[in-house]
Amino acid sequence: MEADKRSYVCPFCDSTYVIEFSPDQTRRQEPEFVIPFAVTREQALKLLTSALRKRAGFRSNDLRFSLPAAEIRGVYVPAWSFSVFAESDWSAVIGEYWYRTETYTTMENGKPVTRTRQVRETEWWPLAGRFHQYLSGYLVSGSRGVPQEQLDALQPFHTAAMRRYAPTYLAGWECEEYTVDAAAALEACQRQFAARQFRDVGAFMPGDACRDLQVQTRFRDEASDLILVPVYFIRFQYAGKSYRLLMNGQTGKIVGKMPAYWGSLVGMGILIGLAVVILAGLVLWLFGR
Repeated sequence: MEADKRSYVCPFCDSTYVIEFSPDQTRRQEPEFVIPFAVTREQALKLLTSALRKRAGFRSNDLRFSLPAAEIRGVYVPAWSFSVFAESDWSAVIGEYWYRTETYTTMENGKPVTRTRQVRETEWWPLAGRFHQYLSGYLVSGSRGVPQEQLDALQPFHTAAMRRYAPTYLAGWECEEYTVDAAAALEACQRQFAARQFRDVGAFMPGDACRDLQVQTRFRDEASDLILVPVYFIRFQYAGKSYRLLMNGQTGKIVGKMPAYWGSLVGMGILIGLAVVILAGLVLWLFGR
């Protein structure tokens, strides 16, 4: 059995087997939670078909032959979730608006006329302080087969449906072991939380304007959960090319590069052809004068 798999499908009887090891045997963190699949494989195929048909111009014959042969694998993918206490020292220059009345002269009907107008000024002053909050809710991919940008695109996963992990949830599904450990995932999460902390500190600033914001953030009291999230890995052939997509097994959201449909290519060709004809006609008209 592959070291990065927690479950596997028997090639002879097509049954799924879940392997259980004690933490003492593997020295690996066990999953704490699982978000169950809410989309069946049949529903996943229908959602994929619908998504492709909405891209007007797909040839139905191609879809009829391509999609039934699509490989659709439901896999529980490990993801890390962290909660941390973030504390920041910040400094900035705060601006407050005030208005003065200005007199000016303008010409109206050939005569000078004196007018007044309101001019906005900004008074700048330095300010510093501290900001702290608990942060959570960001999922870091624990699988090198699902890069972070793809997991971000698949979200949201609705954690209200999350359940305490039990091997029975994996029956009938493949499941990966994590290949990104908690320490590496925490570093990635802290980068996201640092950016979130910077935005939240900026939104917290008083006054009417702010510049030169500096934020130094420290994290402590980190707690981690290993969560199994449902993902469909989809592979299919279309117009002689192979495509790989991912689908959120809870919401049906699809991410990945869709095939370019022939209708758009034909339409683009027509537009280019018309542009060439118009340009040629314009050139002939100009030089034939």
